[in-house]
Amino acid sequence: MNDGALREQVLALLRGGNAHMSFDEAVADFPTDRINERPPNVPYSPWHLLEHMRFTQRDILAFTTAAAYTHGTWPDDYWPHPATEAAPGDWEETLRGFRDDLEAMQALVADREQDLHAPLPNGDGQTLLREALLVADHNAYHTGEFAILRQVMGTWPAGR
Repeated sequence: MNDGALREQVLALLRGGNAHMSFDEAVADFPTDRINERPPNVPYSPWHLLEHMRFTQRDILAFTTAAAYTHGTWPDDYWPHPATEAAPGDWEETLRGFRDDLEAMQALVADREQDLHAPLPNGDGQTLLREALLVADHNAYHTGEFAILRQVMGTWPAGR
């Protein structure tokens, strides 16, 4: 099947930047002394939100690739505990883990040996295409949310 154009569009969506800012643009120059701050009327910190993105993306990647997959428990396996605070090293680990898993999903989509439309062994009809679109959708939603949190918190660099 010649699905090169579809793969390129899904990859563009995963990278961000078409209709929304990319993950890297959203997190650029975030002040690490504010990663644990909770904005008004928000029950989580910027780090909690990024950890949720990382946890969820990693779970979708595992569902897509693992020979044996066990579904996590909501919300415990998809959000850090509300009382948990991050150190600057944790922030960097979250960013690195998120980027690594996003690259892994992109590599799967780019690999023409991977059938975008074949049902996944762990699912009940889900496909690589569906899971890649789910990652892109979830990431776009929360990247926008993160950008709004930055606006509310006043954490964008001067002149932005």
